[in-house]
Amino acid sequence: MDATTLLTSQSMTVCEFRCDAGPGDTPFAECRTGHSIAYVRSGSFGCHCRAGVFELVAGSLLVGAPGEEYTCTHEHVCGDVCLCFFFSDNLVDALGGRRETWQVGATPPLPELMVLGELAQTAADGNSDLSLDEIGQILAGRFVDVVSGKPRKRVTPTARDRRRAVEAALWIDANSHDEIDLEQAARLADLSPFHFLRLFSNVLGVTPHQYLVRSRLRHAARLLADDDIAVTDIAYDVGFGDLSNFVRTFHRAAGLSPTRFRQASKGMRKILQERLALN
Repeated sequence: MDATTLLTSQSMTVCEFRCDAGPGDTPFAECRTGHSIAYVRSGSFGCHCRAGVFELVAGSLLVGAPGEEYTCTHEHVCGDVCLCFFFSDNLVDALGGRRETWQVGATPPLPELMVLGELAQTAADGNSDLSLDEIGQILAGRFVDVVSGKPRKRVTPTARDRRRAVEAALWIDANSHDEIDLEQAARLADLSPFHFLRLFSNVLGVTPHQYLVRSRLRHAARLLADDDIAVTDIAYDVGFGDLSNFVRTFHRAAGLSPTRFRQASKGMRKILQERLALN
């Protein structure tokens, strides 16, 4: 099995696992040391654990709990690919839910969880303005809601909550050219990452990372319109890690490449008129 670590933070670790085992390979037992959710992206495998015997296909979740042992088999097809989230004890405590919730072994392909699994994969591929740790928390929270059958009640933010969210947004915008992650912003708000994500999203309607990306895009648009700085320099100056990611994200937002946007801003109105005619 090949494992690639995609994210490591205090709240979670995210890995991609690619297994090429088949019917002729001997199954082996594994034991989880913490809480985890593995989203099956492709392929299929069987799981034997205390909760029962499961056949997992694309869209299923394999759920791990501390001390739970399971054996995976490939009796029908060869190989599978999973996106796996390993959660800290503090995050699991913040999520709520009873111990039994994490002992279900697996879930079938449920639409309310599958869409988040695919969104997580999009984030892992760098094609979303949501961060992978945000999606991991959202997926874990939704999993607890679905399995426990007790959706969380929407909490009305207090004046203090709103001030915290606004102050965090101002700080993110002022520092958007730097590397900022969810845990760093949460510490400044004096909240756990889970509660900070919920509060920020509840008050402002976007996640912290979405706001970060959109701040960078806003600054980039202003530089493209006002200055003659090279597109590559703008990408790095506003905080994007590489040019291709900047071009892809900007085009997704504006419907134009950065270069075409600059041309439109300099008076080439036909570009924007053509773009509007397509919508």
